[in-house]
Amino acid sequence: MSPKSYIIPTVKKECMLSEGMEQISLDVQFARLDERAILPTQGSALAAGWDLYAIEDTSIPRGSSVMISTGWACAIPEGWEGQIRCRSSLGRKGMIMPNGLGTIDADYRGELKVLATFIGEGETFSVKAGERVAQMLFAPVPKVTLVETSIEMLGQTERGEGGFGSSGKF
Repeated sequence: MSPKSYIIPTVKKECMLSEGMEQISLDVQFARLDERAILPTQGSALAAGWDLYAIEDTSIPRGSSVMISTGWACAIPEGWEGQIRCRSSLGRKGMIMPNGLGTIDADYRGELKVLATFIGEGETFSVKAGERVAQMLFAPVPKVTLVETSIEMLGQTERGEGGFGSSGKF
């Protein structure tokens, strides 16, 4: 049996899958908590994210954070996480997720909600019932073991302790 090869493209060209490379399939159960809930959808056949929809009209005052209900709970399989991300079209209008990315752990069974903050023009930002308010992606979570050591045992790198823009690159 030959090993599978994975290619990470470094130029903007049409990317071909290596021979034997398979797409991962994942089943995620969703439970409707509210009759107004719209099952998440993908915007296109190759979209990475699943659009989450608001179940009610919501007003977000400028500079404030509000939880937007989706009306769904889900069971993400063990070894996976859900990532709730801002939609770029709403970010352009000033509605952001203050934590940048919301993590949904595999053992969470509560309602999926979107934490939204309005930083744009005007006093408030309005979200209508049925509007797409975020997108959810699913990602594998490796089993990690943390091992305490000394700073010397971490080894040296060219970057060292440089951080917070120290590399000088944009």
